[in-house]
Amino acid sequence: MANFKDLVRIGKDAQIRYTQGGKAVTSFSAAFDTGWGDNKQTVWLDCSLWGDRGEKVAHMLTKGTQVMIEGDIGTREYEGKTYITLKVSEFKFAGGGRSEGERRPQQRQERQSAPADDFRDDDIPF
Repeated sequence: MANFKDLVRIGKDAQIRYTQGGKAVTSFSAAFDTGWGDNKQTVWLDCSLWGDRGEKVAHMLTKGTQVMIEGDIGTREYEGKTYITLKVSEFKFAGGGRSEGERRPQQRQERQSAPADDFRDDDIPF
């Protein structure tokens, strides 16, 4: 197997499954782009994260989240198609400063319009 390390986008919310022995396997799809312009292609990976780490962060591995992942890349055949797989060994949330196991609550900021009499015409810069 070859090693892979890149910034990816989660394509589908993570799901946790358990082996017959009770070991957790967190699965998710991830995408990254190669090339640019007319040669730009999106490559999809079927990722698996084994053990407690996957269980702890599965709720944060949601569609659209950017993650730096590293692991062993391989392939699997299913119904005549070849899929690229990645057994994740390391990961880090990108962009938000989150690290493994740390969750930042999402805060929704609503924009409120100011009442018309809160400013004077002199306050408008144009």
